[in-house]
Amino acid sequence: MSARVLLLSDTHLPVRAKALQEQVWRMVDEADLVIHAGDWVDVALLDALEVRARRLVAVAGNNDGPELWQRLGGLARVEVEGVRFAVVHETGSAAGRERRCDARFGPASEQPADVLVFGHSHIPWDSVSPSGLRLLNPGSPTDRRRQPVGTVMTLEAEAGALREVTLVPTPR
Repeated sequence: MSARVLLLSDTHLPVRAKALQEQVWRMVDEADLVIHAGDWVDVALLDALEVRARRLVAVAGNNDGPELWQRLGGLARVEVEGVRFAVVHETGSAAGRERRCDARFGPASEQPADVLVFGHSHIPWDSVSPSGLRLLNPGSPTDRRRQPVGTVMTLEAEAGALREVTLVPTPR
């Protein structure tokens, strides 16, 4: 059995866009799990995703207010089909990221993860730390910054492994 997972971050609604694209909502409908790595800005999107997603795991980010922080916090963990996910918003600068994340979430940490999902930069990221921790940043579907288009990520978790990690463009 496998689970379809949608990774989102940095939606910044309604500041950077009025709403998520229909393409993203279709992916929400198809996913077994939606993970959001923070910077929602408005609690209305959280409310909408809680209603529409089969399952939602999420954190708050640096642009989120007190209500989002109270409801979500800054760290989430979930195990899906034998894959242990940790979710945070920020991981610091790109330089040294894998080593810093290894120390906090790698196999030698108190609560190891197999995958760390993060956001903040709006720049997609897919790398593996020296200990094998997979680091994934889906970018932003609504605020592309220096990217050609907005993005999200999809993946499948199956039998303790990730399959088909895909960066999906989300043009407006």
